[in-house]
Amino acid sequence: MKKLKNEKELVKKAITLGVDYAEKRGVVEFEPTDSASEKLEYIYRLLVHDKVIQPLPEDQVSQPSIQHKLAIWASKQK
Repeated sequence: MKKLKNEKELVKKAITLGVDYAEKRGVVEFEPTDSASEKLEYIYRLLVHDKVIQPLPEDQVSQPSIQHKLAIWASKQK
């Protein structure tokens, strides 16, 4: 897995977009105390469930791989 040039910024963008997506869908209401890793995992699982992104093989699911996958997703959003 090759890191993206601006992956940190894209991960932040993915959190923002993912939180908006999940809350507009009405499936979750994030709390200010929720950690970034919790948000990332929830967003990843929701996007996989909605078939927006392809799932990672279950043995490869980890925080770095989720961050990378969501950074790629965020880079393709407007």
